[in-house]
Amino acid sequence: MQMKHSILVVDDDENIREGLAAFLKSEGYNVETASSGKKALEKTAGNSFPLLITDLKLPDINGLKLYENIKKTNPAVLAVIITGHASINSAVKAIRAGAYDYIEKPFSMEKVLAIAKRALEHAGLLDRNIYLNKELENRYHPDNIVGSHPAMQKVFELIRKVAGTDVTVLIRGENGTGKELAARAIHYISKRKNNKFVALSCGALPETLIESELFGYEKGAFTGAISRKSGLFEIADGGTLFLDEIGDLSAMTQVKLLRVLQEKEFQLIGGLKQIKVDVRFVSATNKNLEQAVKEGKFRKDLYYRLNVIQIELPLLRDRKDDIPLLVKHFLKKFGSCQILTKQAMDLLLEYDWPGNVRELENLIERAVALSDGGNITPEDLPKTVKEPKPVSEGQANTFVNFKKARDKFEESFLKKTLDMCGGNISKAAGKCGISRRYFYQKIEKYGIVR
Repeated sequence: MQMKHSILVVDDDENIREGLAAFLKSEGYNVETASSGKKALEKTAGNSFPLLITDLKLPDINGLKLYENIKKTNPAVLAVIITGHASINSAVKAIRAGAYDYIEKPFSMEKVLAIAKRALEHAGLLDRNIYLNKELENRYHPDNIVGSHPAMQKVFELIRKVAGTDVTVLIRGENGTGKELAARAIHYISKRKNNKFVALSCGALPETLIESELFGYEKGAFTGAISRKSGLFEIADGGTLFLDEIGDLSAMTQVKLLRVLQEKEFQLIGGLKQIKVDVRFVSATNKNLEQAVKEGKFRKDLYYRLNVIQIELPLLRDRKDDIPLLVKHFLKKFGSCQILTKQAMDLLLEYDWPGNVRELENLIERAVALSDGGNITPEDLPKTVKEPKPVSEGQANTFVNFKKARDKFEESFLKKTLDMCGGNISKAAGKCGISRRYFYQKIEKYGIVR
């Protein structure tokens, strides 16, 4: 018979220990035994047992204490405690200490088998969950996010610094630059990594639904509330809540969010009880929040609460050196061994990337699907990349390509806006709909004298 899972049976009573071992082996399980806590720890030193069946009272250590010690090196192990006392107190104590179940003496072998089967199924789920959490941690670690450009290295450095704290973080950048990816990186290298990362796009739902999602509601709070629903604040307790498109929140929701940030507590819709939460807040926006504050569309006090640390993600067109690395990464992600021809790569390097990294990822996925399995050529690329928007005849005579034409227009536009605003950077940035910092970067790039 093929062996199943491994079980460690620990009992100082030889008859019980060997009887259990023989029965479980006959059911196909791989069973090891130990007569004391010390010998059990020696057995687990080089072996991983998903299930521990142990007597509560051992000659040298309490069975629950033994379980705690084994769990330190094998987090997925589950325990079934054998107790000779028909007392509810010892059973409750075992369950509270983290045991999966308990068995009272005398017991039937069939009962042990039924409990062992359930426990091992549960242990498999726990092991899978630990594995998935580790995979997520590895996937979203800053070291595994692609980008060698100095601007991205600054982002990675800042992510590592803020991950060790609980300060609120505001991530800024255009659509497709990877704001949620940065938020997840902060979470998965923080002390909260074993708790939940919960994300909500504030621009994707109407105000009433956003409040229901964030705060949850009591049964009967409104028509259709047939049962209590936990909100994302409650679900993310101990973890991280990521609020994307934060600039789209209504005035009323902004007030309620501010209270949660300040007091670390909230009420369910229709509820009276204050619920305390320990949540780390990370938000993101592609809007000019400073301008929104000036126009009264976004609360100044909430802005300062959210913007303790700011991370600004660069545009893909401003870090084109990363495009070959990103292409290689996405080809691997989509299971392709193909490469791009030089002509195809040159087109990607010349393109303006209004959709940023997300657009590049979609393009590579499309190219892999449409290519004939050989190298990816210009024919596998979309028309927008192969045939960028043409400039006028006069411009074509002056500029070599689209990128230079765009840069020339951008430089002229920024100069005129700055002149119109009397050299006031903040005002000019507001008129352009971009951040003050980004405006500074542009005028430095083009050497615009104020």
